[in-house]
Amino acid sequence: MQLDDLGGDPGLEFVIDAFKRADPTGERAGRIFRATFDQLYDGQRTGRYRWDQLFKTEKTHYGTLIEINLRREFDDILDDGEVLDFRVSDYELDCKYSFRFGGWMIPPECFDQLLLVATANDQTSEWGLGVVRASEAHRRRGVNRDGKSGLSKLGTTNIHWLHWGAELPPNVLLQVPVEVQDAIFRPTSGQQRVNQLFRLVSGRRIGRNTVATVAQQDDYMKRVRENGGARSALAPEGFIIPGGDFESHRMIARRLGAEVPQPGEFVSIRLVPASEDDPFVVELDGMRWRTGGANEWKGSRAPSLPTTRR
Repeated sequence: MQLDDLGGDPGLEFVIDAFKRADPTGERAGRIFRATFDQLYDGQRTGRYRWDQLFKTEKTHYGTLIEINLRREFDDILDDGEVLDFRVSDYELDCKYSFRFGGWMIPPECFDQLLLVATANDQTSEWGLGVVRASEAHRRRGVNRDGKSGLSKLGTTNIHWLHWGAELPPNVLLQVPVEVQDAIFRPTSGQQRVNQLFRLVSGRRIGRNTVATVAQQDDYMKRVRENGGARSALAPEGFIIPGGDFESHRMIARRLGAEVPQPGEFVSIRLVPASEDDPFVVELDGMRWRTGGANEWKGSRAPSLPTTRR
């Protein structure tokens, strides 16, 4: 549904426009969905990284957390509502989350009001955020014992999706085969687990929370750095680990044609000496390097990464 199809609903149009201006690409909201999953997993203390590892009560808590986290992230457009969860200028709206599409429950106080409906699935790495008015035509006829209803088929088709099928920032532990997951978590040492993570999951963005989940230690970032961390341990095997907090590291990843880590992320890249004709080459320590596979590596130690952020 486009803005021209809003049927003369100024509140709906105003809220949609506010979110579109505040987060046109969905980067902010996507980051919040990722952070909310990670908040529930609490991987640094528990080692969990999957939805099915959560207790039922924790799963039901996701809706409360996403409401709180969206309110904090979008405080430039959202205020607390007097009756409903949020207020955008003069228009109130309620935040509803459902893991299952169409599973949003609407209490009587939300009838005919604006809803910010959310859904996210870490397994498929997708999320959606939309706005709809819970009008009589958009609600199911029946109600449950608490007087709650749900969106009708017409209601779900009339959700104006701010973002739909958007990609979550990666949870790489879910995206690798089970045997790789097992190999990462097999060592008893947190440092060895982090080494395994960057050894076995190369060429993909790895967030700090993944490192924390694997290390399960307070000083988990130390497990990545030089001076005894994964960068030192894996350099003899040809690996560099650029970090997204350094523009110089992001530039190296771009030049190598690898995934570029964003702030708070890393990417492990195995290097081999490059020839004159190779594309995607970077010069480090006075030599030319390219990304190479495990079968191409001939024992060359990885070069040092720049220590400057620019």
